[in-house]
Amino acid sequence: MSCSSSLPIWSPSGSWTLSEADAALLHDLFLRGTPENTLRAYRRDLAYIMAWKQAAFAAALEWPEVEPVALRFILDHARSLEHVGRDDPARLAAEYLVASGLRRNLVAPAPATLDRRIASWRAFHRMRNLLSPFDAPLVRQARAKARRALARAPEPKSARPITRELLEELVGTCGRGIRGTRDRAMLMLGWASGGRRRSEITGLRLADFGREDFDRQGLVWIRMVETKTTMAGKTPALVLKGRAAQAVVDWIEMAGISDGALFRAISKSGRVLDRGLAPDAVAGILRRALVRAGYQPDHASPHGLRSGFLTQAALDGTPIQAAMRLSLHRSAAQAQRYYEDVEISANPATDLLK
Repeated sequence: MSCSSSLPIWSPSGSWTLSEADAALLHDLFLRGTPENTLRAYRRDLAYIMAWKQAAFAAALEWPEVEPVALRFILDHARSLEHVGRDDPARLAAEYLVASGLRRNLVAPAPATLDRRIASWRAFHRMRNLLSPFDAPLVRQARAKARRALARAPEPKSARPITRELLEELVGTCGRGIRGTRDRAMLMLGWASGGRRRSEITGLRLADFGREDFDRQGLVWIRMVETKTTMAGKTPALVLKGRAAQAVVDWIEMAGISDGALFRAISKSGRVLDRGLAPDAVAGILRRALVRAGYQPDHASPHGLRSGFLTQAALDGTPIQAAMRLSLHRSAAQAQRYYEDVEISANPATDLLK
């Protein structure tokens, strides 16, 4: 779906209305002011919500949506459906979503997944200047009960953190040709610059990569416009040093990049293309490197670059404040989890019985 058709933005409400020109300007403002990752999540959530409403009520979404529909959405997602009757309405709707490729199975979604879809639905109402049914007292209470009923230990985003030892194995499998040079640069930059997210890696442009101090100090500056945790124009400059900086400079020079996307697609014949890579390409590059290094392709995910950076910082005794200046974690509590996992394993109290 295109942005214009996937986001329900601004319809007349109340005693005032917008002109078509003003509505178009606001629509454009929402799109330009919303991070691309958020827009992708909105599109996925909207497709899911629309399909669920069709399956559950044989009807399209309403604006504003009514409270019974919001309550039914929560109840349908507050329990696993594998063992309920085959004619159960919630199961029938879930099976439709599975068949449509919008849901994996009949297991109840994680509370965070349900929260995100509800947050998207509420956002769609705000975009139309409408009150959301999820703010009604009964619906809010049901949502809180569902969150508690589905409470589970949080699952890690990556099967394993990519610590320095594993990273060295992975980059060691990258050849010296154009593709290997690119992959090595991506992995090393993604890890050493603080554990960058996939979209942050592939969103980099040559203009974001400052080499003014490379010849003299062996470092480069990374100036991203924004990240998931920083606002546009408020993201601090990051530093990349040593072999990681050299790897990226080698890629730029070998690929002959003078403008545009920093990391680019490469044709089967080895020609560097003008178009940049999609965020999902990072996962493919990582999987191939894992297989070459003798691991299963799902041994680690791209988030392992981020968790591995913080885990290695904890192992090396780096102060958490210093690590967070590169990782750009907004919450110290989130970053602290990686440190606590390392610290508990080194706690002498764990050796009382050997």
